[in-house]
Amino acid sequence: MDPLSTVEPRYGHGSLADVMPSVLHALGAPGEPDPLGLAPLLDGVRRIAVVLIDGLGWHQLATAAPHAPTIAGLAGGHLGTGRAITAGFPSTTPVSLVTLGTGAAPGHHGIVGFTLNRPGTDHVVNHLSWTDEPDPADWQPLPTAFTRAQEAGLAPIVVTNPAFNGSGLTRSAYRGARFGPGVAADAIAAEMLAALPDSRLVYGYLPDVDRAGHNFGIGTAQWHAAAAAADRLLARLIDGLPPDAALIVTADHGQLDVPADRRIDLDRDPRLTDGVAIVAGEPRVRYLHTVPGAQQDVLSAWRGILGDGAWVTTRDEAVATGWFGPVPDSHLSRIGDVVVVCRERWVVLASAHEPPRLADMIAFHGSATAAEMEIPLLVVRR
Repeated sequence: MDPLSTVEPRYGHGSLADVMPSVLHALGAPGEPDPLGLAPLLDGVRRIAVVLIDGLGWHQLATAAPHAPTIAGLAGGHLGTGRAITAGFPSTTPVSLVTLGTGAAPGHHGIVGFTLNRPGTDHVVNHLSWTDEPDPADWQPLPTAFTRAQEAGLAPIVVTNPAFNGSGLTRSAYRGARFGPGVAADAIAAEMLAALPDSRLVYGYLPDVDRAGHNFGIGTAQWHAAAAAADRLLARLIDGLPPDAALIVTADHGQLDVPADRRIDLDRDPRLTDGVAIVAGEPRVRYLHTVPGAQQDVLSAWRGILGDGAWVTTRDEAVATGWFGPVPDSHLSRIGDVVVVCRERWVVLASAHEPPRLADMIAFHGSATAAEMEIPLLVVRR
């Protein structure tokens, strides 16, 4: 598939939202469906390790392969089975972590963007720096898969950077689990293997590939080093899995390098700020909350300026595509009055609204291209 072609989320039969329900089903948790059909692959498995490698999309596996023999073996079917599933939309880390953690589509759990306007205020919630306000239990009200696993007696453990513990995003995605510390790949592997004898569900998160892509670009020496670290993590887990265990590897999204001439800064063009009260989202998917009566003018201005570089539409039209999954009324107003979904390799920066480091990034994600939306589902068992 052309990595720049549009891919719709495959909720209910082939998406990130379906991973944990299928995992819990395989482990015998009552009432959990198996939308990915993993039961035959996991027959007889009593414990499962799940690893999410941030930024390692399906279309990046071939680039990683020369420096990542374990990943190459998994993707090629030599060490297990591998196929592409989809992220949710938008294809960005906070959305995806909560989608995995709840087993629900973004519209259902409510984290529908990297940053979101808190309805009724002028406050924009950045989900990576979010702590207590809004209350995570209200902002993301669904029980997580880890809560359901705990209730089923699976003693779930999440291994991640201890700096993330207690954050709003962590509480939204992982509440119900016990936490284990792990920053670098080797430490994450060691902690996960140490947890498996006592836990039937252990999850680990590695951010290195995503960070290298943002800072240096896909396929650079730094990116290959991050992919090699992820490969070491997986190799150690496979070597150390107990006989009754399986490993499932996935990602939250892929990435695209974006050239300098495909970057539009909305804050440097007054035609793009006229009528806009609040800017949210991120460079690949923008949410524009308009002043009363300005929606149509904003639509016309943005469509005229961005042309084929983006799909510019209303909230209602965006929700009607089904890309968010069902969106209850309580979450609708988190999505902008105008939604801007970048096509191909375009981004819309917001220099007056966001940290300068965003403009310095090389690779981006969030939109609906195959390179961003398609992610791996790799399964190996002892």
